[in-house]
Amino acid sequence: MAQSPEDAVKAGVNKLFVAMRTGDSALLLSCFTPTAVLQTITKQNSVRTESVSAFAGSISKIPAGAADERITFSHIHIDGPLASVWTPYRFYFKGQFSHCGVNSFQLVRDGDTWKIQFLIDTRRKDDCVPEESVTSPQ
Repeated sequence: MAQSPEDAVKAGVNKLFVAMRTGDSALLLSCFTPTAVLQTITKQNSVRTESVSAFAGSISKIPAGAADERITFSHIHIDGPLASVWTPYRFYFKGQFSHCGVNSFQLVRDGDTWKIQFLIDTRRKDDCVPEESVTSPQ
């Protein structure tokens, strides 16, 4: 059965969180385009940029199952080879709640798959989406 365009975009996003949860840096790198940008907005409202390779390296050092980011797909917009995705999340480390926020993804279609070109997120410990509304990507 063929995937809907939205399901194909979700698969591209979910692959990132599977890679994080399993500590698979090669899988994580395959989620991004070669020129991808990875950023986070800090508590001081400044923007910090991290290379995808540095992020993959840090994930490879975490035990499998330790990093569990649970998301919900709030908005998905697709126009040809471009997709924009908004995912509120709760992040758990070694089973303990760490922080929450929102991921904003820009993905581009690469053949039959979607790859992340730009990812920026927020991080906080309060005003989080309810735990029951987020799931661990499979």
